Amino acid sequence: MRTWLAIAVVSCLLPAAAAAQEANYPSKPVTIIVPAAPGGVTDALGRTLAQRFTDAWGQQVIVENKAGANNQIAAEYVTKAAPDGYTLLIGPEVTFVVNPSLYAKLPYDPVKGFTPISGLVTINHALIVNPALPVQNVKELIALAKQKPGELNYGTFGVGSSGHLNMELFQALSGAKFQAVHYKGATPALTDAMAGHIQMMFISVGSAVPQWKAGKVKLIAVGAPKRMPLLPEVPTVAESGLPGYEAVSWFGLFGPPGRSTPRCAKFSPIRR
Repeated sequence: MRTWLAIAVVSCLLPAAAAAQEANYPSKPVTIIVPAAPGGVTDALGRTLAQRFTDAWGQQVIVENKAGANNQIAAEYVTKAAPDGYTLLIGPEVTFVVNPSLYAKLPYDPVKGFTPISGLVTINHALIVNPALPVQNVKELIALAKQKPGELNYGTFGVGSSGHLNMELFQALSGAKFQAVHYKGATPALTDAMAGHIQMMFISVGSAVPQWKAGKVKLIAVGAPKRMPLLPEVPTVAESGLPGYEAVSWFGLFGPPGRSTPRCAKFSPIRR
């Protein structure tokens, strides 16, 4: 199935902060820092952008994964980089909105520590379970969890990640209790969900659908506010008994602090 990454697509052509001195930007490779392990949606987004920028600029754009500490490692690296346009960050909402509420001290300033360049994409999350789990929908999952409080476990992309908070909200609204198992990225968690080492998780719809179609997981609901046109047969969590529930993430492109306002050029939408 083809899904559309709604990369708005005003993706920016990022001149250097001192563009007057470096009108031929980029004159050397550009690095996009991805705050997640290879293979997940954040990594895929970074690599898609890198290819588009490489094609547009005729200059190599490299993706470097710096996973860990709920995006703090990557964010700290970028906020301390030179503001010359050669180090960029794919930033999920967790970096700027969630972490300041979870941690008393961060190694970066979520407001002043970056130059916002462009919004990229908003994605919906899917609730998937291992095929061996004897549930077919959200109501059955909640009922099973209440029969076995704390015995079912779920995977996250790390403490405080969207995958973690999505399930915490699910528990708060449903009264079900699950055990969290934290990973350094969505891909290793998905691998264990397929293998049965964990029973369930929330993950991007784009990552869930191929495994669902291959019969490796059951996709029982999506966190979108209404049914998705490409998955009309899959109900939302909200309509499955938890009104108002949504599980979404947004991503943006950022540079270090001190960059000048970038020039932008339109690209056509990116298909995934």
